[in-house]
Amino acid sequence: MSLKHFLPLLLTTTPLVSAWGTLGHDTVAYIAQNFVTNATESWAQGILADTSSSYMASVATWADTYRYTAAGKFSAPYHFIDAEDDPPKSCGVDYKRDCGESGCVVSAIQNYTSRVVDKSLSTTEKQMALKWIIHFIGDIHQPLHDEALDVGGNTISVTFDGTETNLHHIWDTNMPEKFIGGYSLADASSWAKNLTARIKTGDYKSDASGWLHGISLDDPVSSSMAWATESNAYVCSTVLTGGVDAVEGKELDGGYYDAATPVIEVQIARAGYRLAAWLNLIATGETGLKVAGEKRSMRPIQPVRVELEDWARPLSAARLARLAHGFNCGHEH
Repeated sequence: MSLKHFLPLLLTTTPLVSAWGTLGHDTVAYIAQNFVTNATESWAQGILADTSSSYMASVATWADTYRYTAAGKFSAPYHFIDAEDDPPKSCGVDYKRDCGESGCVVSAIQNYTSRVVDKSLSTTEKQMALKWIIHFIGDIHQPLHDEALDVGGNTISVTFDGTETNLHHIWDTNMPEKFIGGYSLADASSWAKNLTARIKTGDYKSDASGWLHGISLDDPVSSSMAWATESNAYVCSTVLTGGVDAVEGKELDGGYYDAATPVIEVQIARAGYRLAAWLNLIATGETGLKVAGEKRSMRPIQPVRVELEDWARPLSAARLARLAHGFNCGHEH
């Protein structure tokens, strides 16, 4: 990130944008509800104390609300991993390089997967762990949640449908909402129904088992790093294919939007399908879905332990900017 962008960012008090918007997270949760087993559904509803038809969707954005409370401020870094790559020349995520000492979305998925099955924890703590899992598996599939450049696109000013905003925000919110026409639970449920059909019988059917290749509770970091790497690759191929100069200050509701919407759809579909498989593994020991490659089973999971000496290097511009904001990157609605 250039100095001219970084210094104003340090001085402003306006929160940055982060996470799929309400529509994206709710849709991911509804897709997962469509693919979990009956046993997993009962397990999740028991933890969440909710037997409604929106038992996961209704808590899908809780993590974004909680991060702005005094108690939840610590969780802000868990919504992303700052890949210090060089888009559009090269994209790639490295766990040791990119997951900071405060944690990241990858370490958070591992940690809260272990906590949701920890019998020593209270019901409230296990409920919070499940809500974080639902949210973070959605987050990791948003390409700019796996990118450090310009704080995940937050400082790249763009225009969309005549409204001045930033690149991260249009990926989170503007483009999905324009595509679907709203962001209510009903909108999310309808979109999830469409994407579920495409996974079961449509154009995603032949690819869906490959989406679960290598998924394993034996190594949650490797599983979620595969998702982060796949998502991050879109930063080079779609998000910033022409570099920052090709989008900064530009109106992006035309050809850019047309190229982005298929990526948004497939990433939402993958996130929901993988969330279902992950929860099935936790609750039953099996994915409950067709998986390319060998079958994976449940094994004890340990929280991530990061040694501080591994991070004895200068902070990136992205981390400095996030620290200046207390890691408070939030979306609207």
